[in-house]
Amino acid sequence: MTNPTTLQTPALLADMNTLERNLDRMAAYAAEHDLGLRPHVKTHKSSRVAQAQVERGVVGLTCATPREAEVMAVCHDDLLMAYPPLGGGRVERMLALPPAVRPMVALDSVEALQHLAHAAREAARTVRVLVELDLGMRRVGVSTPQEAVSLAQTVTDTNGIEFAGVAFYPGHLKNPGTEREEGLARLGQDLGTMLDALTTAGLPAGIVSGGSTPTAWETHRIPGVTEFRPGTYVYNDRTTVAAGACRLEDCALTVLATVVSTAVSGQAVIDAGSKGLGREPMSGDPALGYGELVGHPEVVVSRMSEEHGVLDLSRTAWRPTVGEQVRVLPNHVCIVVHLHDAVHGFRGESWEESWPVEARGRLPA
Repeated sequence: MTNPTTLQTPALLADMNTLERNLDRMAAYAAEHDLGLRPHVKTHKSSRVAQAQVERGVVGLTCATPREAEVMAVCHDDLLMAYPPLGGGRVERMLALPPAVRPMVALDSVEALQHLAHAAREAARTVRVLVELDLGMRRVGVSTPQEAVSLAQTVTDTNGIEFAGVAFYPGHLKNPGTEREEGLARLGQDLGTMLDALTTAGLPAGIVSGGSTPTAWETHRIPGVTEFRPGTYVYNDRTTVAAGACRLEDCALTVLATVVSTAVSGQAVIDAGSKGLGREPMSGDPALGYGELVGHPEVVVSRMSEEHGVLDLSRTAWRPTVGEQVRVLPNHVCIVVHLHDAVHGFRGESWEESWPVEARGRLPA
């Protein structure tokens, strides 16, 4: 690849054609099914990519950290904090966003609500709240209609807070096939029960916010959903391919690495280890490796230390040379992006632009 600068590896490369195709495709799906697209920025952590999403008509952006919200405030005025802003001055940072920004928070407890409400009154701002529902993920969220109604009523009765609707995350529905089909059916039924209970109590949910890239293309099949929050779709990764949510050619981001050793028979070592590729195995199975080589999918990163990645050459006749550059398709792109300072965009074989991953980290932007 030609590049006007010398990239020090490991480095993130984005295929601009694929990235733009991914953005266009999800925006078109949302428009076709009259769904609001509120993408999660945790994948790209970049105002450059967020602006491209905004240009394609998103209803807002989803953030997990105060820093993400601070960076994204220049892109859109409707920001959802999908993580309750508790501890470490999180809520104060959220409420210090520009006045034009309309913050919204997903939460599942009276304690988080009271903390948010006190800070909102102190800042003289109104914050919208989505009641988080547990529809099978078993991570966060109230799990019964009675709990949902009770918390929604408390939200409604709290000064400085506005009840906006509900949120849920179907992250447990990853595997394609019958398991996901049955899971989606159960999720739709459970969501309907929750929404009916809220409506009966005089607390209809104006916003019903779903999520996840693996189920993104099936969101229209979940009755009642008004918006969805996929994140990984902008770049995609090996896990997204395995989930059936994209094709291999839809993966836009790879890690450029340099072969630094071939001294040990049957393997090669690259300069991308856990600090460049993360350490998340595929479906919990380390045997599938921590990434695969573009052009040589039979070659996986079989093990890593912090700065070294070991390529298993046992299933290939290909033999790299020291100094050769390779591209690794990562397992989980969200983690990988967070490990790097910048993304370098290529169109075909030519460098086009680079942008910072400015929402990574925790310090104020």
